[in-house]
Amino acid sequence: MSTPRDRRPRDPRRPGATGRSGSRPSKGPQRQSRRPSGGARPRSAAGGGGSARQVRRGGERPPRRRGSSPPPPPPLLRRTFRQGDPRKRIKVGGIIIVVILVLFAGRLTQIQGINADTYAEAAANLRMQTIDIPTLRGRITDSEGNPFALSVEVRNVFVDPEEVEEGERDRLIDELVTRFDLDEEDVTEKVDAKPSRYQVVARKVSPTDWQDLRSEGLSGLGAEVDYQRVYPEETGAADLVGFVGSEGYGLEGLEGYLDDTLAGEAGKRQVEVAQDGTQIPMAGGLVREPEAGQDVRLTLDRDLQWYAYQALADRVEELDAQGGSVVVSNKEGEILAMADYPSYSQNDIASSGAEEWANGAVAATFEPGSTNKVITMAAALEEGKTTPETVYTVPYALQYYDQTFRNSTNNGTQRLTVNGIMAQSSNVGTIKIADQVGANVLHRYMTDFGLGQPTGLSLPGEEAGVLTDPDDWWGTQLPSVSIGHGLSVNAAQMASVYATIANGGVRVEPRLIAGTVAPDGEFTPSEEPERTRVISEETAEQLQLMLEAVTGDEGTAPQARIDGYRVAGKTGTANRIDPETGRYDEGGYTATFAGFAPADDPELVVQVVLHDPQGTYYGGEAAGPVFNDIMSFALKTFKVPPTDEEPPAIRLFENEEG
Repeated sequence: MSTPRDRRPRDPRRPGATGRSGSRPSKGPQRQSRRPSGGARPRSAAGGGGSARQVRRGGERPPRRRGSSPPPPPPLLRRTFRQGDPRKRIKVGGIIIVVILVLFAGRLTQIQGINADTYAEAAANLRMQTIDIPTLRGRITDSEGNPFALSVEVRNVFVDPEEVEEGERDRLIDELVTRFDLDEEDVTEKVDAKPSRYQVVARKVSPTDWQDLRSEGLSGLGAEVDYQRVYPEETGAADLVGFVGSEGYGLEGLEGYLDDTLAGEAGKRQVEVAQDGTQIPMAGGLVREPEAGQDVRLTLDRDLQWYAYQALADRVEELDAQGGSVVVSNKEGEILAMADYPSYSQNDIASSGAEEWANGAVAATFEPGSTNKVITMAAALEEGKTTPETVYTVPYALQYYDQTFRNSTNNGTQRLTVNGIMAQSSNVGTIKIADQVGANVLHRYMTDFGLGQPTGLSLPGEEAGVLTDPDDWWGTQLPSVSIGHGLSVNAAQMASVYATIANGGVRVEPRLIAGTVAPDGEFTPSEEPERTRVISEETAEQLQLMLEAVTGDEGTAPQARIDGYRVAGKTGTANRIDPETGRYDEGGYTATFAGFAPADDPELVVQVVLHDPQGTYYGGEAAGPVFNDIMSFALKTFKVPPTDEEPPAIRLFENEEG
């Protein structure tokens, strides 16, 4: 007889609950039945939905009621690993290690055996460096060999910490600190910088000071030869000569422009570089001997240079001007002095700047004003448009297109000769003569005299000025240019114009460098300058007399006269453009004077420029006295004999007897 089926619902969470087909029976302990004892559970009423769980026909379980728990997840499948043979892995690893060791051994054999010399040399080269051995820089001198710049031998003192004896350490430190005014902490650090073998403690030490220190017999000290650039004080040539930088290379002025000539060629030496980067000099490490630079001899006279600078500086300070320049030359264009103010000390570069370093004699341009009238007169005379005795009706003012030109002084309408127009610096008279010359011819003569182009001096910072093409001249440009407005020049250019007249009409390109002197003393002169005839000798002589009348009683510059000498020259006064507004308003004035002496046999030329002088700004009053002072000194310096003959009488006015 079969056992009756238990039809009670089974909770799958309870132990022993039947899961799905094929599930494994629970091995846990069975919970006791909560059914009370005493009989079977009653069946549900007919036709109703009892709580007993029905089993579908065919053994299928009825659908799960809503709210029943999901079946448990299937058990995880565990992957089974088979343990390998460890001897195989050990064998493979051993082979790899052997191969690596063989490679290392082969490379070591190559380095230390086969190619040992090659690698040793390469390793040594890594520690070796080639350094420059300083050489003696050439001097810059005047025409007599007096120096404007020179190099002196000095010493760079170093200490070898490995050689310093312990008992002398404190004394060594004290000597270095006291003698060279050094920081004690820095010196101590260098003396104790082991394993270093080379520590520089003091540079630019004079040979005498080094010998005094060496005589103390202290261990671990050494010195190397070096050179220091020195600029003698009171030369007045700083703006022209320039200076060198801390590395010994020329940076400004002639020092920079002539650096290749002056510098020479440094020597070469091999040194060994220690691990801390210090250089260890080696015996026999010389690669190439240093080659000294060449001296550069200038055409300047040092005494005249200093005097010109002082005279200019005094006048600039007296008139509270922005600055000024002076150029002194002979009639052959050789520059004898070139001064600029304000200037600076070449031995104290840090206290100055680019504005002070500039050489204003070539770098500062200005409108020449009436000093330019000499070119207008030269063109008219050379072209046969007029003569020195030709008389012109010269009113105080002249209307030219939309502009009115006036003379500096209202003398009414005058009848002046060309001599008189020049002597009184008449703007209106000059404009009338320029109309006869014409724009193209006037421009050509200005170009031939050297305006609007480089001077040929090739100095750093030189400005060629502005001279526009005559095709671009508009209505009032011709009269403006003829009296020195509407163009710009530098002081060296205008000095060359007057040197050309003094030289009989032949322009010699200005020259500053006389030549070079090799270390063995051999002098090599510079190339001969270019010579060009601009006007005839006759025209030049006529201009010389006109310019001499400027310094006469009826002229604009009697202040320029020098006792015992006949002097020729021309004043110039021009408006300055305000750099902030680009207009003449509030721009101030430029006062100039250019001339030569003796007027009857010219030897020396002086050009003076004052930028924006205060109080008095006319060329004759402001710049004339400076011309007089410098020219007087120059005539004495070069021993020019006084003039024996009195100047000839020349007619300035129509009703005046010549």
